[in-house]
Amino acid sequence: MPESLPPAERLLNLVIALVNTPGRMTKDQIRASVAGYDREGSGDAFERMFERDKETLRELGVPVVTVSSAAHGDDQGYRIDVDAYALAPMELSAAQLGVLTLAAELWQDQALRGDATRALTKLRAVGTTAAATDAVAGLAPRLHPAGPALVPLLDATQARQQVTFTYRAASTSEVLLRRVQPWRLIASGGGWYLVGHDIDRRAPRVFRLSRIVGDVDVVGPAGAFTVPPDVDPTALVDSQHSGSRIAWLAVAPDRAGALRSRAVPAEGTGEEAPTSLAAPEGMDVLAVPFERTTDLADEITAYTDAVVVLGPAALREAVVRRLLEAVVMGDRLSGTDGGDRGTDA
Repeated sequence: MPESLPPAERLLNLVIALVNTPGRMTKDQIRASVAGYDREGSGDAFERMFERDKETLRELGVPVVTVSSAAHGDDQGYRIDVDAYALAPMELSAAQLGVLTLAAELWQDQALRGDATRALTKLRAVGTTAAATDAVAGLAPRLHPAGPALVPLLDATQARQQVTFTYRAASTSEVLLRRVQPWRLIASGGGWYLVGHDIDRRAPRVFRLSRIVGDVDVVGPAGAFTVPPDVDPTALVDSQHSGSRIAWLAVAPDRAGALRSRAVPAEGTGEEAPTSLAAPEGMDVLAVPFERTTDLADEITAYTDAVVVLGPAALREAVVRRLLEAVVMGDRLSGTDGGDRGTDA
């Protein structure tokens, strides 16, 4: 039923109607045509609702104006002053649009992807050029999708409600039901993590969302617990990444800024650069810590010939495999055979 629409949706419908009216809309026209108002209810109830909505819009900065003229007598109408309501022309620099692109990339999860993509598409329409984000494309955070667990855990974290879920342990692959007081959600090392108090184990624990099996159930009342003030959730997640490895990469000059920003001094790694594969002439050799081979391989593949993996061998093989798959996909899209293409890398 129209009157059951949420107030925000009714207000949006009213704004759309008043912006697009060629002259003005009377109260009777608004009641009859704007979804959200009860056409069958009492006139007094409509009057009260419309007056509240009108004042709410004005408080929000929407210029709803009253239109009256001698031709219409006392029958007043309403419209939105489009000139006063329109935003000033927006010009986004490449850097500003790049930052917004990074934010959108962060939320490429199935629950939030649509909203982020639509917003970014609209903002790109006012950007300086179609390629305005190229300079920061390599900096985009690379996160595995959090999956359906993200939204209920976000809600439970904010409401301080206990949750239960089935979890597959990384070390043993054992699948057990976990009861947790969710403290905080953190994106780190290419994945999403829940930090909370494991009720059955009576201790803080870190859970990777990708290992949650099935649905997350929210149980109990809101405000059921408080987060201990002496707990550092970020430090708990960082402790999960203590087994970092070193990737030895040859990088073209002035390329792959994101990888360069994470590089560490070679002498501080305790390792020596591999000698089985020589770096191409003119390239810089970098030592880059990493956690997951798949994550870093995905990132390196995007740089194509600007980055050559010197080691470890598993990372190099993963990158070569992705590049070959990209070539095969390109051949299929172009309709060429590609059967005689070499596979040396």
